[in-house]
Amino acid sequence: MSNVTPAHRSGLPRRALLGAAVATAAAGAFDWSLPSVAGASTAVGPPFATPGHAVRPKFRWWWPDGLVQPDEIRREIDQIADAGFGGAEIAAVHHSVTDSSVLDTARHGWGSAAWVAGVEAALGQAARRGLTVDLTIGPSWPAAVPGITPDSEAAVKELSYGTASLTAGTVYSGPVPPPVYAAASGVTRQQLLLVQAARVNTANSTRKETGLDLDSVRDLTGAVTDGTLTWTAPDDGSWVIVSYWVRGSGQTPEGGPHTAPAAYVVDHFSAAGTRAVTDFWEAHLLSPTVRRLLKVSGGALFEDSIELETDGLQWTPGLPDAFLAHTGRSLLPLLPAVVLNHGSQVFAFEAAVTRQIRHDFWETVSVLFNRHHVTALRAWAHSLGLELRSQPYGLQTDAIASAALLDIPEGESLGFKNLDDYRCLAGGRDMAGHTVLSCEAGAYAGGAYNTTWQKFLRTMGGAYAAGVNQTVVHGFSYAELPGVNWPGYAAFTPYKGTVGYGESWGPRHPTWRHVADVSGYLGRVHQVLQTGRPRVDVAVFRQTGYTATGIGASWFTATGIPLGWTHQFLSGPLLDLPAATVRHGRLAPEGPAYKALFVEGDFFYGSTVTLALSDARALLRLTRAGLPVVLLGAWDTVVPPGVPDSGESDELRSVVAELLAQPLVRQVTDKSAVPTALADLGVAPDVRYATSSTLLNAHRTADGVDYYYLCNGKHAETVKPPVAAIDHEVTLRRTTAGAVPYLLDPWTGKAERLARYTEDGDAVTARVTLQPAETLILALGRPGLFGARPGRRPHAVDSEADEVRLTDAGLTVRATTAGTYSTVLSSGRTVRTTLKTVPAPIDLASWQLHVQDWRPGDTPYRTTVVEHDLTLDALLPWSQISELADVSGIGRYRTTVTLDDGWTGGHGARLELGTVTDTCRVTVNGHRLDPVDQIHPVVDLGDVLGRGVNVIEVEVATPLSNRLRVSDPAVYGGTARQAYGLLGPVRLVPYGEARID
Repeated sequence: MSNVTPAHRSGLPRRALLGAAVATAAAGAFDWSLPSVAGASTAVGPPFATPGHAVRPKFRWWWPDGLVQPDEIRREIDQIADAGFGGAEIAAVHHSVTDSSVLDTARHGWGSAAWVAGVEAALGQAARRGLTVDLTIGPSWPAAVPGITPDSEAAVKELSYGTASLTAGTVYSGPVPPPVYAAASGVTRQQLLLVQAARVNTANSTRKETGLDLDSVRDLTGAVTDGTLTWTAPDDGSWVIVSYWVRGSGQTPEGGPHTAPAAYVVDHFSAAGTRAVTDFWEAHLLSPTVRRLLKVSGGALFEDSIELETDGLQWTPGLPDAFLAHTGRSLLPLLPAVVLNHGSQVFAFEAAVTRQIRHDFWETVSVLFNRHHVTALRAWAHSLGLELRSQPYGLQTDAIASAALLDIPEGESLGFKNLDDYRCLAGGRDMAGHTVLSCEAGAYAGGAYNTTWQKFLRTMGGAYAAGVNQTVVHGFSYAELPGVNWPGYAAFTPYKGTVGYGESWGPRHPTWRHVADVSGYLGRVHQVLQTGRPRVDVAVFRQTGYTATGIGASWFTATGIPLGWTHQFLSGPLLDLPAATVRHGRLAPEGPAYKALFVEGDFFYGSTVTLALSDARALLRLTRAGLPVVLLGAWDTVVPPGVPDSGESDELRSVVAELLAQPLVRQVTDKSAVPTALADLGVAPDVRYATSSTLLNAHRTADGVDYYYLCNGKHAETVKPPVAAIDHEVTLRRTTAGAVPYLLDPWTGKAERLARYTEDGDAVTARVTLQPAETLILALGRPGLFGARPGRRPHAVDSEADEVRLTDAGLTVRATTAGTYSTVLSSGRTVRTTLKTVPAPIDLASWQLHVQDWRPGDTPYRTTVVEHDLTLDALLPWSQISELADVSGIGRYRTTVTLDDGWTGGHGARLELGTVTDTCRVTVNGHRLDPVDQIHPVVDLGDVLGRGVNVIEVEVATPLSNRLRVSDPAVYGGTARQAYGLLGPVRLVPYGEARID
């Protein structure tokens, strides 16, 4: 990795610098895969290799602190590896435990000798199996260590406040007003920072905030003697005295206790806080064995989201000095505008000034967080041979800028409101030249033991289109803990006595039998989306770089995405990066290669049209270098986002006026005019749909090949009506002349040359048919890629047949009914192909069903299996079959189909399974077929059917919820029965196939 330092830009010291180094990750080789585009060929080469461990999904691996056994740890590493996953992240989490005495924290807490022994066992076995192990920075979250107290310099701080109201001319004489809320448990000291008085101005008041006059604020600290204040209010109105107190917040990591002595959350904005973490690791956790193994099987140091919970304002002792250095002015007179009471603002000055003060404050906090926490932790992690992976959100800090500093930024499917939250982090990642955007995936409230892999895949499909390309599955629980019920210890269930979060995947689940099919799919998707470089149509500039907000972009989120456009978000510090150059009209040409920059008002501050002077200069520099820019709003009224320096507002308007006069800049006052402005600038998306669609896409390029990931899914949670099936043409841009399309199946790993499409210059158009949440991958590359036979052979551009495919026999048509079909070839010829007979579809309603019914065994970690055999004349969910109503487990459905003598080599068939809960596999005549697309379970049986009797078997695995309803009713009894099994309708749909002459 090469490290670079962003240059300091003119117009500072106000600029929030991105800080130290950003690393550039090199893209590696990849393996391949395909689903349903009309006109795909059968496989023309050998199967593509299985994705390597580096790109396979990982598990969040929950331990009950250090109460683990090395042998069991090694066994669980083997289970994870055997299931096709690439690694695990060790996390000390036990929210399900109500009796903390069973944890034996004194001897088996996080960071104890037992915990270190467990980590050594995990790292050692992972090295043997080729897996990576990530280590969480502390027990649970946020980052915390034992050995400090709430009063320690390194502990997280808050600024609390006290008040006293005075009428005109009133004398206040008494103790300095104490904080309005008591200190947290364990906090024994608080320091008076400041006492102020300010005149009340109701014109500045809001529904929740008391209005004050900024120019009336006066410092009374010098009037305090031995904790007592005497002061007479002026006779020109009502006044308020405000005292400010610095003290520890006393926050401990979630779900504790985890350690003895107790761990406390560290100050995330000071060098002392980060040093407390690294010093503890160096002194207590990094044994020689751990250090050695980290170089082999360690992956990343991980930190969860910044959930700093205080009653007052987040604080660090260095904030006043940092604010002065960052803005050139004192923070103390401005404190009323930022002080908090349980997350709510207390006071306000005039609205515009208040907005500017709060912007400057949180920008300063962002600088401190990035400098003292993110950058310092990353450097330390690198010294151990680890990367730094983190969820850089949770406070009002610039998460986009933080994402650029991290080796691996991470989002989460539970906390993110829509896909634009991922696009914020993806912008930071791609501008910094990194590769991976991770996701904490599959945490669902109340989802314990009832979550299906189908739900998981529906959740993640759109996230991959928004930039995610690594999945950390939530999660895998250590097996054992005293006092738990079957099927074993689970970190998040029970949760407050009821059904908890997410899942505890593993061999305790019936679906584990099929999970290698899911991990293979995820690995292939990751492989594609980590290949080469991203290509994104538009960069959306965000003055305030928050994420996990659900706030998107005007026009692009609601209207542009359904037309094929892609976008990411950038914040000001990213314009300092070396990638922020323009070549051939593209911003960051060696990275996402944005075709245009879109700027609008700040959504986080009432859509006010704001722009930092340094950012305005950067935009002017970029458009002069050839970058198209579209500005939405009244930019003649632009104001700085923070409190301006003398003359800064006038200079900003002058620069913006110059910006608006540039030939590649367009200003629009209504979002409906955005597409016209883009078209006028010659900017078009890489992917186009003729009509508005729920199709999402992501584009990457490598070695002259374009890779397009497509998913039929929601682009925002507010989309209504629900996503429906799509069937329409999609036009893709190819960056290599003469490239031909291939269909890559992430479920089977096969690659096929597409046989039906049209070409027009750099555009290739194919028809795409996808069910809700179904995905496919298209690649545009040279003929002969992926094992296909080279050469520019004619392909079909249109056909009356259902499909045109390229088989070993040549160009072939398929249809489910007999007839003569015309096909137009790319050479201009029209050919007619006759399919003489095609058998009618067959409804498969009668089945023999054998069920393995999973029940609690003689210990909480053992499962007993009870067998059931049934004959079904019609498919029903198990919940409607009395013998299976509360059964969870594995069902094997078996039926026979007799095909007459007319079944010849010119016929094949598809097996349509209809609805299945949850995972499934298909075997025909003793041959287990390729993995089934769990979202759209339709299986091409190819040539495995023959004349006479054919045996079709469908194996279905279910979640455990139905059994837990009756085996553990105190927790799960209130859940509804789920509809398990093969629900159908199941049809065998024959097709005829013939070579085009």
